[in-house]
Amino acid sequence: QVQLVESGGGLVQAGGSLRLSCAASGRTFSSYAMGWFRQAPGKEREFVAASRGNTYYADSVKGRFTISRDDAKNTVYLQMNSLKPEDTAVYYCAGGAYRPRYPDDYNYWGQGTQVTVSP
Repeated sequence: QVQLVESGGGLVQAGGSLRLSCAASGRTFSSYAMGWFRQAPGKEREFVAASRGNTYYADSVKGRFTISRDDAKNTVYLQMNSLKPEDTAVYYCAGGAYRPRYPDDYNYWGQGTQVTVSP
């Protein structure tokens, strides 16, 4: 059984930082994209960042967020700096895609972790 488990969400003030982690088990993703998506209340799920050889970012987080992965640990991270209230959302980890930016390409998803940024 494949599982992706996120951790590291929480409440932070604007300008602060958080680091999300996603630990995968049940299979390896070293040849596939692993990514982060987010969904705010009343909005559709949107791409945040992904890694598959190269790294890919949404324009809204470029320069503030950094994705990294440790394939030996089957874990992907999202370092989030200079957080803004508009970053508030449930953040989901995903794995198993060929095309990093497209959520429909991902076969496996975590349960999500809440990130709340206060003004």
